[in-house]
Amino acid sequence: MTEPALEWDDEAILPDLTHVVTEDDEPVDNLFSERQQRLLVDSLYASGMDLQPFVAMANVGLFFNANQPPFVPDVLLSFGVQPPDGDIWEKKNRSYFIWMYGKPPELVVEVVSNKERHEEEKIQGYARLGIAYYVIYDPGQFLNQRKLRVYELHGASYVPVVDSHKLTSVPLGIKLVPGEFEGLHGNWLRWVDAQGNLLLTGSERAEAERERADCEGRRADGERERADGERERADGERERADGERKRAERERERAERLVARLRELGIDPDGDAKSL
Repeated sequence: MTEPALEWDDEAILPDLTHVVTEDDEPVDNLFSERQQRLLVDSLYASGMDLQPFVAMANVGLFFNANQPPFVPDVLLSFGVQPPDGDIWEKKNRSYFIWMYGKPPELVVEVVSNKERHEEEKIQGYARLGIAYYVIYDPGQFLNQRKLRVYELHGASYVPVVDSHKLTSVPLGIKLVPGEFEGLHGNWLRWVDAQGNLLLTGSERAEAERERADCEGRRADGERERADGERERADGERERADGERKRAERERERAERLVARLRELGIDPDGDAKSL
């Protein structure tokens, strides 16, 4: 029997949030999970892609009803919405309340850090909320031999996505990339654009800009060296031409002196010698 969709409070009748706990002061699971969450959020905001408006949150409550406990995905991504423009410390602005944003997020990510299977238990709840994509990343292979599982909502249930590099309902893809992030080596869950290019974090973009500037500087240095070489070659050509002109001038002067001497001797250089 299909479970009924979870209902969230009507925006027209805002619920009382005084009893709602938005922060429980529990620490994140581990160092890798903390890094992974920030990497996914940071790269979205730093990417420069035309994704606006959107919100991306890490380890923040996803409330669908003020009288029921929230889900707390490691990362959530919601398009077509904006961060609250009021006091960020107001309770209504401190979590993702679906009735405030007017819609559920398009995608949630869970990073598995133990064998308690909470990530797999959440799948029905996320489906009932109408979240289009559910991503489970299991770097330690605690729950499954597959480190990355991506599900897409079809009707009331999720089906596995064969190629996560292109997600049909959102302008992104997701894949595992080995590398280093903030001094920690591992296989990182990364966003990619429609062409398969990684969405860079702020520090990666800054480094890429530095490398581009260095490359431009090297190219400019090469152009200057080439221009200097061209100038030196031109200077050499001018010096050679000047040398040729000076040599020709000396030859002309020598010929004139010779003609003058011959005439002094009574010899016409243009005709027969004169009789003495």
